[in-house]
Parts: sequence; structure tokens; C-alpha cells
Amino acid sequence: MKVLLGLPRDIILLALLGYQRFLSPDHSFWSKTFFPYGYCRYQPSCSEYARQAIKKRGILIGMSKSVWRVWRCNPWSRGGVDQP
Repeated sequence: MKVLLGLPRDIILLALLGYQRFLSPDHSFWSKTFFPYGYCRYQPSCSEYARQAIKKRGILIGMSKSVWRVWRCNPWSRGGVDQP
């Protein structure tokens, strides 16, 4: 029963991992040639923040914190270090 309840969380975490490996400007295999020092203003990057928040707080709260983080990530923000 516990495995079935954790399945949606694991699917979302797997999707985030796929995004990080293939598409992310901070984590993917192609990004280091274009952005050798990283791309994101925040530490950890938005996708890593989402993974940590979902692991730590669950799907509902983790996703809402992740959406808020992406919403704040814009050219006028100062960036910095965030903890999920």
C-alpha cells in the first residue's frame, strides 16, 4: 500500500531527473559547453529545488513551493541561496 501511495511522487521525481539530464541549462550534458559556470541565479537550481522540496515535503506542498520559486526567478530578482 505504501508503495502505491509513493508512486505519483516517484513519477514526478523521475520526470524532474529526466529534465535535468537532457534539457536543463544547469545540469544537462550539453550545458557545460554553453554555460560553464552555470545558468541559474539561485542555488540550488529550480529543478533541484523542486526535487528536494517534493522529497522533503510531499507532492502538494513541494510542487507549490516549486511553482513559487519558478515564479520568482526572473531577470529582476537578486537570486541567492534557497532552502526547500
